[in-house]
Amino acid sequence: MTDTSSAPPAPERPPRLPPRWFVRTAWVVHRAYYRVTGHRRGLWRPRPEKWGTLLLRTVGRRTGREHDVIVGYFEDGPNLVTLAMNGWAAPEPAWWLNLQAHPDTTVELDGETRAVHGRAARGAERARLWERWRTFDHALDGFAARRPTETAVVVLESRAAEASADDGA
Repeated sequence: MTDTSSAPPAPERPPRLPPRWFVRTAWVVHRAYYRVTGHRRGLWRPRPEKWGTLLLRTVGRRTGREHDVIVGYFEDGPNLVTLAMNGWAAPEPAWWLNLQAHPDTTVELDGETRAVHGRAARGAERARLWERWRTFDHALDGFAARRPTETAVVVLESRAAEASADDGA
């Protein structure tokens, strides 16, 4: 018998991703389902161990036209948190580039529309929110390792809270 206790651990294989055409088709079908059902189905609130989905409305950085995208999110106090992951493909998602150019926008959450301001989390805040995402998706680090750049953790802050704070000043 050979002693394998000192053998180095086998390298962990990155999680398997579906083909790109499948990911893009799923996005199109999800948005179509949301529209066809009159905005009654397709979005859901997060639960303790499961993220939710919201519809994020952005303004095109070049066209100025409105675009809708459905993204996963969780709540962090009054803020909504999502990832700019583009189905784990290399380029940044268009919605994130648009949000950086025009950070004030709206989201739809299961029948409620909310005005938000989008920004990237940095430093300790990013690390804390990334760790929280890992509770929903244990393969998160493996998926993120496929991208050549760091995946942005996007914080959508309520603009209603901002306006209230400005009124009191």
